[in-house]
Amino acid sequence: MKKGEMTIMKFSICNEMFEGWKLDEVFAYSAELGYDGVEVAHFTICDSVTEVSKTERERIRRSAEKSGVEIVGIHWVLISPKGLHISHPDPEIRLKTRDYLHELIDFCGDLGGRVIVFGSPQNRNTIEPLTKEEAWNFAKETFNHCCPHAQERGVIVCIEPLASYMTDFINLPEDGVKLIEEVNHPNFKLILDTYSMNCNNVDMAKAVKDCSQYLEHFHINDDNRSWPGSGGIDYAPVAKSLSEIGYDKYVSVEVFDFKPDPKTIAVESMKSLKKIFAL
Repeated sequence: MKKGEMTIMKFSICNEMFEGWKLDEVFAYSAELGYDGVEVAHFTICDSVTEVSKTERERIRRSAEKSGVEIVGIHWVLISPKGLHISHPDPEIRLKTRDYLHELIDFCGDLGGRVIVFGSPQNRNTIEPLTKEEAWNFAKETFNHCCPHAQERGVIVCIEPLASYMTDFINLPEDGVKLIEEVNHPNFKLILDTYSMNCNNVDMAKAVKDCSQYLEHFHINDDNRSWPGSGGIDYAPVAKSLSEIGYDKYVSVEVFDFKPDPKTIAVESMKSLKKIFAL
């Protein structure tokens, strides 16, 4: 798709806010509201993805298909099991993390997902006595190692710039681009998140255009950590930029405040998405 052409963006929603719901129920309800996809946080169904059998992965994939939604991919990937870190000073922990990333890639691929969102702020912070440069290089090694397997499985690993209060590793879109260009692999790309960009005073519209060649996924949320349109972010400029670059991938709702309830959040988010993108 060429820049400036009419784009049809796809909308998805992250499942962790549906506390206590089975994935099948999330798929069906999301489809009912008009979402095209669901983004899965594995901790809602298991501690480690290695606990989920091939048979169950296939069942989950078919359940989404039956409901009429795609499994977009996975996120919050290193929240469990505990003790994982991409740039830890201990080489054994880095090895364990690298191996688990391979498991995550397989899990995502088995579900039919395409995107792995790498946020996981506590699993990427610089740990003393490492310098920032040493931590950067260890992280780069970790991603370098997993990207060929991601390519084999048709999965894109996306680094997510996060608010500076969450982590000291990759805060700005240009930081993400720097890492992407150093890793230099077609299956390592970028996700942008409106909450984190707002926290870091990023010009969102400019960031989308500047990073367009690497932008694979997009999280939308508001400055109050809730659904888009419930806070103070002005989405018009960034929506315009997404349209102008021909972005036709997923815009995914990710909230951190689960109040008042999942149905209200999902309904109000879809209303806002249609308004923001003038559908």
